Amino acid sequence: MNTKMRAKVRVGSSVPYRNPETGETINETLRFHGVSKSDGYSADGSDENNTFSKFSPAVDFCIVVANPELFGKFQAGDTFYVDFTPAE
Repeated sequence: MNTKMRAKVRVGSSVPYRNPETGETINETLRFHGVSKSDGYSADGSDENNTFSKFSPAVDFCIVVANPELFGKFQAGDTFYVDFTPAE
């Protein structure tokens, strides 16, 4: 299978889970949403977010990150490309 897909997503929230006794971050829950524009799109459709939202109008996924090197690296509003390629 050679199917591939690229999505453009925005971080909706980044919520740390902390050890209640030590306050140390144990993991972080990252929620991603599809891109869109709140102020409308250009009439010619040239805006990249317009293209992504047209073909993937609803995107919503969540990742729990337990790697301390990644804590605090994803902020609400950050935008990323996510590539889906088949795993062997």
